[in-house]
Amino acid sequence: MAAESASPTSPQSITRRSMNIKYLLSALALVSGTCMGQSLGTGIERANMDLTAKPGENFFQYAGGGWMAANPLDAEHARYGHFNKLNETNQERLRQIILDLSASKSEAGTLEQKIGGLYRLAMDSTRLNAEGATPIRPLLQRIRETTNKTELFVMQSTLGHYGIPGWITSYCGADEKNAGQNIVQIAQPHLTLGQRDYYLEEDAAMQEIREAYVKYAADLFRLVGDDDATAQRKAQDVMMLETRQAQSNYSAVQLRNPEANYHKMTYAQLLTDFPGIDWSTYFLLEGYPSFSEVVVGQCEPLHALEKMWEEASLDALKAFAEFRLIDDASSYLSDDFRALSFGFYGTTMQGSEKDRPRWKRAVSTVDNVLGEAVGKIYVERFFPESSKMRMKELVGQLAIALGERIDAQSWMSEATKQKAHEKLSTFYVKIGYPDRWTDYSALNIDESKSYYENIMAAAAWRTDDHIARHVNKPVDRDEWFMTPQTINAYYNPTTNEICFPAGILQPPFFNPEADDAANYGAIGVVIGHEMTHGFDDQGCKYDKDGNLNNWWTEEDAARFKERTSKMVDYFNGLDALPGLKCNGELTLGENLADHGGLMVAYQAFHNAMKQHPLSSVDGFTPDQRFFLSYGLIWANNTREESIRQLTKSDPHSLGRWRVNGALPHIDAWYKAFGIRKGDALYVAPKQRVAVW
Repeated sequence: MAAESASPTSPQSITRRSMNIKYLLSALALVSGTCMGQSLGTGIERANMDLTAKPGENFFQYAGGGWMAANPLDAEHARYGHFNKLNETNQERLRQIILDLSASKSEAGTLEQKIGGLYRLAMDSTRLNAEGATPIRPLLQRIRETTNKTELFVMQSTLGHYGIPGWITSYCGADEKNAGQNIVQIAQPHLTLGQRDYYLEEDAAMQEIREAYVKYAADLFRLVGDDDATAQRKAQDVMMLETRQAQSNYSAVQLRNPEANYHKMTYAQLLTDFPGIDWSTYFLLEGYPSFSEVVVGQCEPLHALEKMWEEASLDALKAFAEFRLIDDASSYLSDDFRALSFGFYGTTMQGSEKDRPRWKRAVSTVDNVLGEAVGKIYVERFFPESSKMRMKELVGQLAIALGERIDAQSWMSEATKQKAHEKLSTFYVKIGYPDRWTDYSALNIDESKSYYENIMAAAAWRTDDHIARHVNKPVDRDEWFMTPQTINAYYNPTTNEICFPAGILQPPFFNPEADDAANYGAIGVVIGHEMTHGFDDQGCKYDKDGNLNNWWTEEDAARFKERTSKMVDYFNGLDALPGLKCNGELTLGENLADHGGLMVAYQAFHNAMKQHPLSSVDGFTPDQRFFLSYGLIWANNTREESIRQLTKSDPHSLGRWRVNGALPHIDAWYKAFGIRKGDALYVAPKQRVAVW
């Protein structure tokens, strides 16, 4: 499943290293207890519904229209749903933890001092505004003083160690064809706007965003002292270079093909095949030790980068390096820098009208830098061990149901079914929090230095820590890629794991006062969704050991593709906005996981009712309550700008279509609500997706 971003910010963050996790943001619920055999309410409130809507015409509105009307967008949010509501609660909790730890002056070097010190730096608006651009001027001057491309490359590689994005993106993660061992990986050049579509598509909305981007870049250059003509020239150079790179970068759909994004080679071969990039200098200054092999994700974009680096003028390349520095720093400088950053990333890109208050941004920074330090306290205060135990029980029940769904598929051969069961039986389940906590002893927070200098130091520490724990090392299956307080979850194919952090394992997505119908429709679908990711169009390419290794028979793979193509075609026909279609190829994996999650959870729900039958209550049958619960968790209000951005870049469908697009492929939903031919959401049986 998916959650939206907690707030509109610059796309950069403290931890900028990509991780080899294929399905982030894949769950939105948790369990604090099971409801088996208890006499509870239904958990379905008519006030959350819109009973004037018809289930077969708009189930999204029918199930959650009342909630959406009662929770309109405010100026701060580009999208507001149950996830955001939970995030607001979580931020208050983290704020209290931070304030408690920083209430008194602590000895330098303690976690209390690091947490409190960083929060104080973030909150000191007087100091930040007095400093203005001063914290970045030494680095800016070093870029401007470079006299040739070799010096500039050295400078950019040095900045990369401090998390400032340049052209090259590298990290170390599991080798997808030798999943027990980490390997250095190189991805296509990072684009500030994220997706290549923003640079290349010619519709009016994309052109307006590009114009706003150039204006934003020019405004940043003016803010550091450039005159209007210089600022405009530099901004145009930035757009020119990124547009040129976008022409060769892979699209979001192309990036979903794991085989096409895996090119393993020796380090010597890297030097030979990509001679236009000084790899030895780059890796040395980034802090990597020597290594013998590397995986290049996308070859063509790197060759395009070589050519561009050779052909572009030194002034244009310097303008790009300056912009990346200023853009990256903008949220950690004075209010005028932050206002420009929010104006573009928050308002233009997402539609938010008002920035988050300073305390929320400060909490987010502490959470990014010292996440597991505050996470350990978060768990102690808000996540009882009983919740973890009960969650394990429910995961076990969903695993049984998924096994039954595998066995029920007539299109899958016995050989493939056996392999699927083997993979299911080896799922590695992580719930709540890690068994081993991050050691922050080497991270220094110095309040005598500026906020930005400390952010730089934190990013450098994260780089060093990541490299030390991964390069030339085996994969640590006990490593967590999210902090316990994160309101999110993921499936990672190279470790075949599903992970549910404590932050998301709380109401309202699981309701201890509700019966099984509501809880299986929410938490049950969430867990089933995560499990199904192991068998979606990408997950199915990884075996039980996490290796990118085809374990399907040729005939089963063909039948699977035939069935899933219906999902692609269906979502390609949906309108995200007038003139903007949904992207069925980009969202296929998540749509299949929603489909599987619904089928598996419904099976588990009916397994549970064999022992603890439910009856109709308040005019709704148990099956109706199951689907109403699912529909409600995706209720949200979203701005047009955010809809456009998400449709272009997010592998998850919009909440509306996770309801109105998913349910028309579930036969039980038709029976539960009497959906008939002629209803707007009706899909003919032969056109429905039938995978699980």
